Amino acid sequence: MPAESASLDAPFAAVAAFDWGGDIEPLAVIDAAVVAAGSDPGLRADLERRFAAVLAGEASQAARQYVCRQLCLIGTAASVPALAAMLTDPDDSHMARYALERIDAPEAATALRAALAELEGNLRVGMIASLAARGDAASVPILASLVAGDSAVAAAAAEALGRLATPEAAAALAGAATSGETAERVVDARLACAAAAVAAGDKPAARAIYKAVGEAVGGAPATHRGRAVRIACQRGLLATLGG
Repeated sequence: MPAESASLDAPFAAVAAFDWGGDIEPLAVIDAAVVAAGSDPGLRADLERRFAAVLAGEASQAARQYVCRQLCLIGTAASVPALAAMLTDPDDSHMARYALERIDAPEAATALRAALAELEGNLRVGMIASLAARGDAASVPILASLVAGDSAVAAAAAEALGRLATPEAAAALAGAATSGETAERVVDARLACAAAAVAAGDKPAARAIYKAVGEAVGGAPATHRGRAVRIACQRGLLATLGG
């Protein structure tokens, strides 16, 4: 075992026993190792193995959250299984998905999509937000299936599709049958898709969205929101001129 690795034994033993209000000095040693791991693949792999062992053990929530924050910085596909195992736990799900959002490996997005199918309520809303934060275009079909009814999940799925703003997301939103707050979120998401299309130079696609949304809201909306949407569509159409 290299000297550098052996020197981490005691700090990691302390992390496994760490709790809120405990001695943070051992954590500083690990923090420094995490920084060094950015240019040392061997050290990174060693740290990931150690972090996974902490997550698999009987560590406190404080220790698990600490590990998740470190894996945000150095995590690779090797850390995904340990983090994925936490996604269904109400106490750990938030920090686990926070780390998975930031791990640049397709396995991380796959884990989030898999968890989405298993969860309900706020945990499912959280997974939706994480997939949008990753820009995971592969999740569009799953999100499209959730834009139904009048629930927090449906509203979150609509918002996520607007953040992804791919042509497939725009098509899913155009075909969504919704009501109430979800319908409003769908309109907002469609406007976001139109703005993204303008930014990408696809003015015809943007123009089609602005026209459809504007026609749906009508020529003389009775509500403040309706008038705001109509103005947004008119401004958007101006942005598509000449293309």
